[in-house]
Amino acid sequence: MAAFTSVALQPLVPSFEGNRDHSSWLVSVKSHRYTTGQRLNQMNIARGLTIHCAATKPAKSPAEEDWKVKREILLEKKVRSVDVKEALRLQKENKFVILDVRPEAEFKEAHPPDAINVQIYRLIKEWTAWDIARRAAFAFFGIFSGTEENPEFIKTVESKLDKNAKIIVACSSGGTMKPTQNLPEGQQSRSLIAAYVLVLNGFTNVFHLEGGLYSWFKEGLPTVSDE
Repeated sequence: MAAFTSVALQPLVPSFEGNRDHSSWLVSVKSHRYTTGQRLNQMNIARGLTIHCAATKPAKSPAEEDWKVKREILLEKKVRSVDVKEALRLQKENKFVILDVRPEAEFKEAHPPDAINVQIYRLIKEWTAWDIARRAAFAFFGIFSGTEENPEFIKTVESKLDKNAKIIVACSSGGTMKPTQNLPEGQQSRSLIAAYVLVLNGFTNVFHLEGGLYSWFKEGLPTVSDE
């Protein structure tokens, strides 16, 4: 008898800056056996076995909501974007707090003075079937430090800031809620995702840093390092 085994792998494709489509990671293993001699009856007809093993994603979190929905809520809650110079003025004159949601390592390299760091995404920590599938998907694209939403984000922010605190949320790129010809709904970013999560959890004075900390550093505004 001749035998062969086929394995089909359907990968999960990772995406970035919060736009993640968590499909299932599906592995199909098929083993088929065929007789090479004359078939005497149906007992000798080819037999097949199919095994499906799927790592299924958890329920969608607020951070994974569609950007269109996030943007509508941000506008409804009157979350306003400020440029870097206005952010510096508000920090100095009006006791605004800059909440830097970048990874801790990036924050330590350089950040605005008195900024608070609470990362909105962190390195994947767990080893469930779903987490292993995500690690494999990131590795498929040559990324060996895959990230996930930080489940302690709100709890950590609440331990540092009052819900009435005046907060300017910042990340590297900033993103925008402003429509353009190429981006009619603006562009999502980590800071806008964080702002959305904050307003959903009762924070009432949330602002967003337009242009992100890239613009802050480019403008040569005050910067400190923890290294």
